[in-house]
Amino acid sequence: MKLISFRHGANSGYGILGDKGIIDAGRKLRDHADLASVLATPEKLTALAGDPPDFALADVELLPPITRPRIICIGLNYKSHIAEMGRDTPGYPILFTRYPESVVASGQALVRPRLSEKFDYEGELAFVIGKPGRHVDHATALDHVAGYSCFNDGSIRDYQFHTSQFVAGKNFERSGGFGPWIVTSDEVGDVGSLKLFTRLNGKVMQEARLDDLLFGVADLIAYISQVFTLLPGDVIATGTTGGVGAAQKPPLWMRPGDRIEVEIERIGTLSNPVIAEEGA
Repeated sequence: MKLISFRHGANSGYGILGDKGIIDAGRKLRDHADLASVLATPEKLTALAGDPPDFALADVELLPPITRPRIICIGLNYKSHIAEMGRDTPGYPILFTRYPESVVASGQALVRPRLSEKFDYEGELAFVIGKPGRHVDHATALDHVAGYSCFNDGSIRDYQFHTSQFVAGKNFERSGGFGPWIVTSDEVGDVGSLKLFTRLNGKVMQEARLDDLLFGVADLIAYISQVFTLLPGDVIATGTTGGVGAAQKPPLWMRPGDRIEVEIERIGTLSNPVIAEEGA
């Protein structure tokens, strides 16, 4: 299934996207206010999957699939990106957080802030937790994944490196993208065999197989769940591959008027225009 959150007219909701349109699951599952709250009981969504659609994809505005997520990001998790940034290979996953206000949906504009022109792209695989867990065993970790999505960990590079902590450069409002939907695990299968592409104005800037991850999906769940309980709707962005703008010679930054796309096989394409912050 493809699971989406959306705005239809004056109303927001969530549902299942099929070939013929959107099934409005939120209207039928009134005891679940949003998509995150129903992920722990996926059978409720599966039971609706054969219903006739309520409206067309063209009739809605996409929202981030999880509308108010806890976002845990992983730094330096592709060998190619570690090499291009001249960093040592980490012994453990590098964790940092993004706040919900820092991400927009597919189709919505990324905003280059007025304070910096060093606005970089980072195409990533994200996965969404469906089953809660603490101290999750590596062997059963994938049972906790509801599905997968595309992520752009848009980065303000000068602010990112003001200190050794990445948070400032990763949380400018509307600087990152998430979507366009979540594809459930049963339809994605082995993510290691998939390829990721990031295109800036149609030109491929990043290309990698997802088995190049230093710490894979199960590794990350097992490690992060040692620290805190993972909850349904948590989003984990797994890190970016080589080819970021900061590593180009000269550096290549996203500018107003650009379009950035992150495509992952069997999942979809996250597409965002870039605009300048008002008053810049």
